[in-house]
Amino acid sequence: MDWQSESPELWAFLGSLHRGETLSGTVAAIERFGVFVALDEGPEHPVFPGVGFITIPELSWRRFEAASDVVQVGQRVSCEFLQFDTWNAEARLSLCATQSDPFQAFAECIAVGQELRGRVTKRVPFGVFVQVADGIEGLVHRRELTSTSVEAPEDVVQVGDDVTVVVTEVDRERRRLFLSRRQVSPDLR
Repeated sequence: MDWQSESPELWAFLGSLHRGETLSGTVAAIERFGVFVALDEGPEHPVFPGVGFITIPELSWRRFEAASDVVQVGQRVSCEFLQFDTWNAEARLSLCATQSDPFQAFAECIAVGQELRGRVTKRVPFGVFVQVADGIEGLVHRRELTSTSVEAPEDVVQVGDDVTVVVTEVDRERRRLFLSRRQVSPDLR
């Protein structure tokens, strides 16, 4: 569809927005691929439930199962404008950009070598994820689970287990935390 000729008012509105600008609106629809937002200002979209769209990664800094865990239809939101999606004629938005990143605050307070307590939240073939603070999870690679070789993570820990881990790496740019259970003092495991 040629949005520019079919909907010149919408095209002009989207073209007037600036990256970083805060836009407010109401959650109009939740889909498995993202959230449509009916913006307070500007025209309605001729096809979609809203002119604004938030992709799943831009909804929250925290891990969640479904978009409805973060927002509800009818909820008021304020988002940061990221870009004008000319293909769909919509404003790409970020909800998490309007909130402080808990990972960065956490990274300020910890150091490599520090021991932390946490709960195993997920098993994957290459290790386990451990939640060490509210919304903060780190990976314990299979080779870091124990001092002996492990075929499968479930041979050592189960989801829900409380464990002590050591911080081995903090990647602030990629928001990743790497942990070791093997490096913990034997009496704390």
